[in-house]
Amino acid sequence: MSTIAGILNLNQHSINLEHCNRVMYKLSQYAVNETRVWTDDSIVLGCALQWITPESVDELLPYYDSERRLAITADAIIDNRKELLEILQIDTRKRKIITDSQLILLAYCKWGEATPKYLIGDFAFFIWDERQQKLFGARDFSGMRTLYYYNDSEHFAFSTTIKPLLQLPYIQNQLNETWLAEYLAIPDMIDTMDSSLTVISDIKQLPPSHSITVTPEQTTVRRYSPLQLDKKIKFNKTEDYVESFREVFQKAVDARIRSIGPVGAQLSGGLDSSSVVSFARRALKEEDKPLYTYSYVPDKQFEDWTPKYMIADESDFIKGTVEYCSGIQANYHSFEGRSPLTELDEWLDIMEMPYKFFENSFWLKGIHEQAHNQGVKVLLNGARGNFTISWGKALEYYSKLMRQLNWIKLSKEVKLYSRNTSVSQKRVISTIGKKAFPFLASTTDPYTFPKLINDNFAARTDVFERISDLNNDGLSNSEIRQKHFQKPFIWNVTGTSATKLSLRYGMWDRDPTNDLRVIQFCLSLPDDQFVNNGMDRALIRNATKGYLPDKVRLNQRVRGIQAADWLDRMKPVWGELIEEFNQLISDPICFMYLNMDLLKKIVTKMEKGPRTEEAFDPEYRIMMRALIVYRFLKRLETKGGDIYETRMANTPIGCT
Repeated sequence: MSTIAGILNLNQHSINLEHCNRVMYKLSQYAVNETRVWTDDSIVLGCALQWITPESVDELLPYYDSERRLAITADAIIDNRKELLEILQIDTRKRKIITDSQLILLAYCKWGEATPKYLIGDFAFFIWDERQQKLFGARDFSGMRTLYYYNDSEHFAFSTTIKPLLQLPYIQNQLNETWLAEYLAIPDMIDTMDSSLTVISDIKQLPPSHSITVTPEQTTVRRYSPLQLDKKIKFNKTEDYVESFREVFQKAVDARIRSIGPVGAQLSGGLDSSSVVSFARRALKEEDKPLYTYSYVPDKQFEDWTPKYMIADESDFIKGTVEYCSGIQANYHSFEGRSPLTELDEWLDIMEMPYKFFENSFWLKGIHEQAHNQGVKVLLNGARGNFTISWGKALEYYSKLMRQLNWIKLSKEVKLYSRNTSVSQKRVISTIGKKAFPFLASTTDPYTFPKLINDNFAARTDVFERISDLNNDGLSNSEIRQKHFQKPFIWNVTGTSATKLSLRYGMWDRDPTNDLRVIQFCLSLPDDQFVNNGMDRALIRNATKGYLPDKVRLNQRVRGIQAADWLDRMKPVWGELIEEFNQLISDPICFMYLNMDLLKKIVTKMEKGPRTEEAFDPEYRIMMRALIVYRFLKRLETKGGDIYETRMANTPIGCT
């Protein structure tokens, strides 16, 4: 619930208060309620606190425990409070008021550096162990809170965001070409394979699922994993799986609606966000509190060009959920006049680096603005749902049955699946056969993503060798799913945007589908709980019976696609877009990094004007990524980054 920072002088020199003030000034510029620091000779810990949960209002951060000689600064909401209170044997009279940071400190007293394995929630923290003269920190399993740091022989400095670190005179604001090479070479939404890299050479990032220990002698970064990937759950009846899932998922939702203000939720027409909303509404109803939902819908004049099995305007399904779950205060926004281009500079300010999710950027930011205006402190979402609660790709499961020659079960499933999806059994069998026996399918990929990176730059940085682990060829969906939870780089972008949006708007994005208990439960189930009776995503469809209308719960015929109108929204600014793109391809700053031959070809294509139905044309997506990188590089070149105002350097922030 905070943005945190700190400096440890490894050479034992006293803290320079000017440096402290520079860093804390930057922290105080976010949407925070209170800013404090704690200092002791060669160390300073800082915190700009956001009040989100009831306990956070009276939370003292940084906090020093004189009895244990431990100090902590934390950016954390801990969701397994009840279990920790029992294990740590906290006095029952203190359980309602003890803060999450104090719980982390007590957990450290019990488990030491193994502490992160016992914490469920979104967190980043550092503990100064005075007795052992070491600094220990950790980032949560999925990296939902960011944690950046700088380390040399004399200094260790850390912060939730990059800009405060750039105020220190020994940290240079220079481009990390290794980071940029990976960003440009990776075609999907992942920014880099190495989660310790940042866009600034001098600054590193603690990866998700990692802890760090700092002493004058050495700095050690370790991976931890609280998941048991070999754990299996076996019940006799489907009803038992459903009942157990509801219990686990409700607990995850309940933990995430802990808030001093209104609770909101992003709501689309799909299963993940709808399920989160339905479980949250039940819990809030008991507290007699409303649930605010925020949904994006395209402009009225937008003509849906997508195939019949997709839908750009999901409002019909959204309204079905809203009407079924009484007590929802629904908000529908089209954000007229906004586009990926109009929001580009603000997103660079928020992210502090180039980003790839431009198609959804304008409405994602818009929803956070609207929720903030209504005082929302927690904004729920179901971002991890595809890999947890709504896992279950029917055709993949059926191809497995085909390879096992399980014809009786396959025949029954295909018949039901065909009926549910309105796709002929012949076509379903043909698709399954190609998945089961890939040599039957064409090996030609008609939709190859163009290469944005300059060939010489790629060779110089050896980037394609480094990102080879991205290749999922030959892996089943189940293996890809396991890889998803084993590779920290896959989650990093989600955590980065969630953290930085929370700092800007004073609310936290919280995802019950990403709860460790939910992840562990879903990974432990047999495949037939995710696909059965002709239903994909069977677990969540069964579990939301009575929670969601069948129109939403059982929909297997159309899927929402929220980015279908991004190119259409660019039409009013297309002229200025072409003008800026022409500047890009003639600016020397881009020559060594970008594939200029490709970009020149794209300019020629742009001059013909945008066609709405080409929204997912890879060349237009490359165009926007190139433009985002270009604007970032120009900022770095002309401003040297976000410059600290020297006149504020001597303004005290309350160092104690």
